[in-house]
Amino acid sequence: MKSIRRLYKVGPGPSSSHTIGPRNAAKMFKQKYKSDKYSVALYGSLAATGKGHLTDHIIEKELHPSKVEFAWFPNEELEIHPNGMIFSDGLNELEIYSIGGGEIIVQGFPSTDSEDIYPQVDFREIKNWCLLNEKQLHDYVYNYEDDSIKKFLFEIWNTMKNTIDKGLSKSGILYGGLDVRKRAKELFESLENENIFKIESARENALVSSFAFAVSEENASGNTVVTAPTCGASGVLPAVLKGAQSKYNFSDDVIVDALAAAAVIGNVIKHNASISGAEAGCQAEVGTACSMAAAAYGTLLNFPIEQIETACEIALEHNLGLTCDPVLGLVQIPCIERNAVGALRAVDACDLSNILHRDNKVSFDKVVQTMYETGKDMNRNYRETSQGGLAKNY
Repeated sequence: MKSIRRLYKVGPGPSSSHTIGPRNAAKMFKQKYKSDKYSVALYGSLAATGKGHLTDHIIEKELHPSKVEFAWFPNEELEIHPNGMIFSDGLNELEIYSIGGGEIIVQGFPSTDSEDIYPQVDFREIKNWCLLNEKQLHDYVYNYEDDSIKKFLFEIWNTMKNTIDKGLSKSGILYGGLDVRKRAKELFESLENENIFKIESARENALVSSFAFAVSEENASGNTVVTAPTCGASGVLPAVLKGAQSKYNFSDDVIVDALAAAAVIGNVIKHNASISGAEAGCQAEVGTACSMAAAAYGTLLNFPIEQIETACEIALEHNLGLTCDPVLGLVQIPCIERNAVGALRAVDACDLSNILHRDNKVSFDKVVQTMYETGKDMNRNYRETSQGGLAKNY
C-alpha cells in the first residue's frame, strides 16, 4: 500500500475527483505541452456533473492564460474509469483518468506511482502485525512512514481546524442555483439555547454536526479542505475529531495519532476497493469516511484493535448501497447533511462495538470487498452522474 500522504491531500473543493484530479491533469499536460490553446473532452461522470463540480472552472484556471475549448460526453465512458478526460493541444493528446481522491493515471504512459511502503495489503494482515508487535494502528503507520510523517499529520490537522473555523464564521447562500443556505454558523450558535437542546447528548451531536456542516459548506464553496478520503466526504473525520477534542480535551498530539489510525482504514479501502463516487457510489466516499472516523474515535478512546475493526466494519457495513446522486451536480444536496450523519454514525458504531466486538461475525475486509462489488453492480445513474435518485426527482 502507498503512503498515507497519498490519501490526505489539501486542495480546493467541491470534489477531489472532479476538481483536484482535473487540476492535476491540466497542470501535467501544460507542463508537457506548451500551447496558447487547448481542447479538453470530459466523459462519464466528469461530464455529467462537471459544471456543478466546477471541473471546467478549475481546468481553465490551471491552463490560464491559454484558451480552452470543452466537449462534454456525459453518456460515454472511456475504458479505464468513469472519470475520463482527453487533453489536446492540436498536435498531442493524452487520455487521463481521475480515479478518486485527487489521483490521476495516464493511458499509455508508465505509472509514476510511488513505491508501496506498507507490505501488508489488507486489514487482517495489519491487525496481525499489530498483535504480534503489541502495537496500535498509529504505531503501524509510524513504523513504515518516514520521520516527517507526524509533521505532515500536524499540518493536515491544522488545515482541518482552519476549515472548521472558516465554515463556522460564514453565512449566506451557496452558489449553483439551489439556494442552499449555509447553516453551520447558525447550528453552532444555537448550542447555547437550552430550549432547543435540553439533553446533553443532543447538544453534543449538534456540535459534531456543526463541524461537519462547516467543512462541507467550505467544500461546496470551492474552498480549501483535506481529502478524507475525498472532498465530498471531507467533513466526517474532522467533525468527529474536533467533537472529541471539545468533549475530552485531547491534545493535538493524540489527535494526530487518531488521524494516522484513520488513514490506515482509508488506505485499505483505497487499495482493495474504491474511494470514488463515480466508480462505487457514495458508500465509497462517506462510507469510507465514516469508517475512518470510527477508527480515529476508537483510537482516542484506547480501543483494542479487535474493537476498532468491529467499529469500522459497522460503520462501513451500514453504508453499503449508498448512492451518489447530487442534485444539479452540486456537492450540496444530499452531501452536506450526509457528512453530518456520517460523523454521528461513526461515533454510534464505536458505541455499538463496545459489546459487539466480542462475537462479531463479519470481518472488515469482507465488508470492503462487498462494498466494491456493490459499487460495480450499481446502476451508473447512482454513481455521480446526477441522472437518478434525488437528482432526478428533486
